[in-house]
Amino acid sequence: MLMQTHEARLDALRKELKRQELDGFVVPISDEHVSEYVGAYAQRLAWLTGFGGSAGNAVVLADTAAMFTDGRYTVQVREQVDGNLYEYRSVPQDTVGAWLTDKASEGARIGYDPWLHTRKWVRGVEKQLGNSGVTLVPVETNPIDAVWQDQPAPSDAIAFVHEDKHAGRSSAEKRAQIADALKAQGHDTAIVSALDSIAWLLNIRGADVDHTPVSLSYVVAKDDGTAELFIAPEKVTPELKQHLGNAITIRDRSEFSSALAELSGKTVTVDPDYGVAAIPQLLESAGATVSFNRCPTILPKAIKNSVEQQGHRDAQARDGAAVTRFLHWLQREGPSGEVDELAAAAKLKAFREEHGDLRDLSFDTISAAGPHAALPHYRVDEDSNIPIPPSSIYLVDSGGQYADGTTDITRTVWIGPGEPTAEMKDRNTRVLKGHIAIAQAIFPRGTAGSQLDSFARQFLWQAGVDFAHGTGHGVGSFLAVHEGPQRISKPAGGQAGTDQELMAGMILSNEPGYYKQGHFGIRIENLVLIEPRAIDGAEDDYFGFETLTFVPLDRRLIEKSLLTADEIAWVDNYHVQVRELLAPQLSGDDLAWLEQECAPL
Repeated sequence: MLMQTHEARLDALRKELKRQELDGFVVPISDEHVSEYVGAYAQRLAWLTGFGGSAGNAVVLADTAAMFTDGRYTVQVREQVDGNLYEYRSVPQDTVGAWLTDKASEGARIGYDPWLHTRKWVRGVEKQLGNSGVTLVPVETNPIDAVWQDQPAPSDAIAFVHEDKHAGRSSAEKRAQIADALKAQGHDTAIVSALDSIAWLLNIRGADVDHTPVSLSYVVAKDDGTAELFIAPEKVTPELKQHLGNAITIRDRSEFSSALAELSGKTVTVDPDYGVAAIPQLLESAGATVSFNRCPTILPKAIKNSVEQQGHRDAQARDGAAVTRFLHWLQREGPSGEVDELAAAAKLKAFREEHGDLRDLSFDTISAAGPHAALPHYRVDEDSNIPIPPSSIYLVDSGGQYADGTTDITRTVWIGPGEPTAEMKDRNTRVLKGHIAIAQAIFPRGTAGSQLDSFARQFLWQAGVDFAHGTGHGVGSFLAVHEGPQRISKPAGGQAGTDQELMAGMILSNEPGYYKQGHFGIRIENLVLIEPRAIDGAEDDYFGFETLTFVPLDRRLIEKSLLTADEIAWVDNYHVQVRELLAPQLSGDDLAWLEQECAPL
């Protein structure tokens, strides 16, 4: 009989821990590739606790347990995870290591799956445990898998070719670039384990993870430009074999662990952020020399070539028309009170399907009505779904996966009748001012995203408020909607990407927000491309942002008196560009609505 309750699942896990002679276990949201979004088979934390967010850990001891989540999920974790079973702990203030030091008894053996954590994570927790007598123990069999009776199998979807006309560069060119980087660093081999890095390097895509077009696989890349691809045989088509050519050896994914032993005597580089702890453990036991460096695919993947840049523009144009039609529909239908969050998300997807070769959504649509809009990472489901209330704010954060680009856009709109409150207009306009400040930023070579972050927050700070997420994340090309290494966010103790130099060709989101818990939330998000800026008399290279996303802003939520003349000009010019790009794709009432929304402030 299947375990239906989270209490029963927790009890079963504790019994399995006892059987494995463990006193505790750490359960992350992760897979063997440290992916942000993971396949159904790897949703161990959701199965155990009910938590549906994309970042977090549970720690289970014999008589207590805790959930560790960051500020994005403060409300969500309390709604989804039973407080009688788990303590709620807030990251980064609370840490797994400190909690274990406090709660676990001396001599306790705490299990972790070395295929789901990085060595950096292991070392960090071990350092926090110090001389407490508590030890971390790598497990051979994940105890969740031992008790999860109906655990899905990994996806068997085929891998397919990502054509050079969209990639802009052949796999051979990319592998030659990686080979040159390995030689320069004095390495024979790189382990490429991040799924989007593999997809980028080999110009392949897949359907093994919802919303991210990747295939479960590993690559061993060599300094002569050849590579070994470890992938389930049923995923490989004749077309894929032909595309990969003779320079890439295809092997069964199940052989990857044993294949690492073949690298005895080699100098091997492993990415500390994407290489799980098991990889260096196996390499070192085989006699390889391991060093930890950023995967040589990461930066070239982030810097989009001219073909990828144009692909993004083209995808954004189609996507913008679909989102605009949706917003017109919502303004017409929303005030009835008969449209709920799920129906709105489904309607938006339908518009996207009509406007282009939509392969998938780029993430689960955040369709958030009323107080749900105050949850930055809210995900609607049958249990949480509510009708969109008349006379309220509605926030929709969504995106599409197209062969030529990945989109991500947030719009916050007023659902009539009536008018938004003065507070709503004030907060929305302060968010807009921050958005404009990022859009207009000009910065010298060497600038990191953390140096720009306060541009977006300054107007909120003036009112004594802020938001708890980053201002911007990198975006892939028909790949991960969250892509490193670049980001715009507060400096955060070495958090990945905060010190990454912003470079021409990188794509970022520009998405400041404001959230009044229990009442409403606001976010305005466009994607931007870093481009060189010519400045007369400049004494260094300077850069700015090209806006890629074009969809009207809700003028009913703008308090014009808070905007400067320059900011008003930016909004008016943005709406001119929206009209020019989208009008040829729209007709009838949709076109008339667009013209109305894009009129000068």
